[in-house]
Amino acid sequence: MLEIIYQDKDYVAINKPSGLLVHRSLLDKRETQFAVQMLRDQLGQYVFPVHRLDRPTSGVLLFALSSEAARDMNQVFIDGNIEKRYLALVRGFAPESTFIDRPLKEELDKIADKFADQDKAPQEAQTQFNCLHKASLPIPFGKYPSIRYSLVECFPKTGRKHQIRRHLNYLSTPIIGDVNHGDNKHNHFFVEHFSYRRLMLFASSLKFIHPYTHKSVTISAELGEQMLAVCDQLGWPNQEKDYE
Repeated sequence: MLEIIYQDKDYVAINKPSGLLVHRSLLDKRETQFAVQMLRDQLGQYVFPVHRLDRPTSGVLLFALSSEAARDMNQVFIDGNIEKRYLALVRGFAPESTFIDRPLKEELDKIADKFADQDKAPQEAQTQFNCLHKASLPIPFGKYPSIRYSLVECFPKTGRKHQIRRHLNYLSTPIIGDVNHGDNKHNHFFVEHFSYRRLMLFASSLKFIHPYTHKSVTISAELGEQMLAVCDQLGWPNQEKDYE
């Protein structure tokens, strides 16, 4: 059963677990579970996703309960009147605060995007990053005498595919568990040392003005016990409120 973290008569949000697809995809025809169908069955009514999370990313995923509510919330996203906050555990010491304005060429999949424009120009992509915590473990790795980690707060201003992952990799602080844009040797070390295997990217909150009530709404998702245990091992505050 999915964890529902917000619901009113027009919208519902879940804390999507890592590894769950939002909807059916050509990329994994063998998969049988999808957030859309699971939530539909759980609520006993149709639901309409208004944004997406990558399969390995966990956290706040918002749905509309009618096509009209989906249309109006989509407009909120299009107008940029929504604040999306993510938390990422990255390799290395991240800058205290930095704004990345770096266009990204769309990443196309050979199967799902075979009919897409292969020559599309890079698209505008902007992300604000704030480093919340840093830690160093006295364990030699490669040419370095210790291993460094940072917990980074991420605010994407645009919504390009893998934007946060690619911008953090550009900063030489790739997300732990990112097999496409990260450091796979370090990913393997992290699994062995912390016994936790996943992309360490969490959609921690959404904040917006409700299209119908016109009130401010903030929806937050918990990080989960395993992530909080990692934070504790790195000497960071391990209470959920410290990351909200």
